[in-house]
Amino acid sequence: MEITTGLSGRAPQPDAASDPLLVLDGMVSTLQSLESAIAALQALRELTLAMASRLAEVMNDDDGPGPGFMTAGWDSRSAELAQRAVAAEIATATRANDRTVQRQMGQAVELLDRFPATFGALAQGRISLAHARVIQDAGAGLDHPAALAGYEAAVVPCAEQQAPGRVRRLAVREAEKAQPEPLAARHERAVAERHVMVASLPDGMAELAAVLPAAVAYGIHDRLTQMAQGHAEATAKQASDGPASPGRSLEASRNTDQLRADLLAELLLCGAPTRHDTPDGLLALITARVDVTVPVLTLIDGETVRTAGNAAAGKTAPGHAAASSSTRVPAELNGQHPIDPATARILAGQATAWNRVLTDPINGAVLAVDRYRPGEDLKRLLTARDSRCRFPGCGIKARELDLDHTHDAALGGATETGNLAGLCRRHHMLKHHTRWKIRQTGAAVLEWTSPSGRKYPDHPPTPASYTAGTANPSVPSSGSVPSSGKAPDPPPF
Repeated sequence: MEITTGLSGRAPQPDAASDPLLVLDGMVSTLQSLESAIAALQALRELTLAMASRLAEVMNDDDGPGPGFMTAGWDSRSAELAQRAVAAEIATATRANDRTVQRQMGQAVELLDRFPATFGALAQGRISLAHARVIQDAGAGLDHPAALAGYEAAVVPCAEQQAPGRVRRLAVREAEKAQPEPLAARHERAVAERHVMVASLPDGMAELAAVLPAAVAYGIHDRLTQMAQGHAEATAKQASDGPASPGRSLEASRNTDQLRADLLAELLLCGAPTRHDTPDGLLALITARVDVTVPVLTLIDGETVRTAGNAAAGKTAPGHAAASSSTRVPAELNGQHPIDPATARILAGQATAWNRVLTDPINGAVLAVDRYRPGEDLKRLLTARDSRCRFPGCGIKARELDLDHTHDAALGGATETGNLAGLCRRHHMLKHHTRWKIRQTGAAVLEWTSPSGRKYPDHPPTPASYTAGTANPSVPSSGSVPSSGKAPDPPPF
């Protein structure tokens, strides 16, 4: 058997004279060997991360700050800060998020300390890291060494034969068998940790998720399903009773998934919390609050922009009828989540509870931040500029940041844009209580220096804006003069 291959990017081609089944058998054997080798490397990575966590413990001397590591401001939280500092060192060097690295360090320590049989199987390539995580997650609530040993003895052999998804069911079942505490007591504690979260998705979308008791979560989904089915049936009946209209055809085009999503949005945005409201009904009056970063030209209707640009250039509107609004850079929610221009115009023009962050149409600089009720100008400007934490790799949004003086105010640092930066609480503490250092090098660029001496620059997030290279073709860029020789008038803001 012979396979011709290379690193040119094309798939390897089997020799035409070979039996395809023999080639396939060889490929499967090769992939098995590769998966085993990858698992062994992942085990080595887990071991290294666990050693990094142990190193942080060693460097965090109980009698005082570790040499060249912790600052003199160490306190009872120094052990946690040492873990943060080590995670930050690894994350910046590997271009990762330091919270993720610290979590992985904790996972690695737990895997080696509490699940030795699982780690051994991973190191020998008998299971993958995905299998190990399933075993680790399902057995996280087991504390007694004998219970853990019995749990691993039942689950690891299954992991060597089955896919992670199938192992999960057995792992959950075996972990439940090994639990010394009744399910009712554990469920009561778990209910106390219910929460709602949101995560950004591409194309102007986001995922809203809630961790709820199982009965409540499945009940919500079932109710939404019944409501969606009822709505679809009613729409179909109306369509059969009379002539179709544009509105009816749109209603009929939505499937069950879309109807469930639309009904959930309407219930959450328009419904009143009757069972949890205050006596004076204050909760029902609360509306959403989101920062909307908008290039100033986005606030103008596309046809208006084209007409103004053509008039300034000495051209008629029909001459540029092919100009498309697709060249427009979208607006953003909270400085990081793109939204379409039409939604941005609605929010910026009608909803007074939204902060409007206007950016220059050419270079993207923040021009103004306005709101119905004015606040502190400097804080609004910095919140717009630093729309996320300014530590490399951190994405915590602006509303949860501390405005920190780069040069301490108590030591004479000025309270101005050139000496302030938005930091999340985690990295604010990292700056003050470990050997991580920070300085501003100009133009809002921060330079971080790690305990080992590595330097990492962090540039401010670029707001949504036009740029000279990607601007709307009907609007001249800065410095350009139309053929008439006369400078164009400014856009009609």
